[in-house]
Amino acid sequence: MCLGVPGKILAIEDHGPLRRTGRVDFSGIVKQVNLAYVPEAAVGDYVIVHVGFAISRVDEEEAVKVFLILKKWMN
Repeated sequence: MCLGVPGKILAIEDHGPLRRTGRVDFSGIVKQVNLAYVPEAAVGDYVIVHVGFAISRVDEEEAVKVFLILKKWMN
């Protein structure tokens, strides 16, 4: 089983197709994430991240639902 967590892209650094990275906010925790698998992603988009790689885009409504589920699960 793998876990993908949604995060919002705050900034992007484009150093070529395989080295495209972004600062992603995971509900207050900001991490650097590889964006090579989602070349269409832009600042403000939400992405699903697994082990440091954004693997797909997700709409904001779905991301908020996941944040709420994770928050309930953690309490």
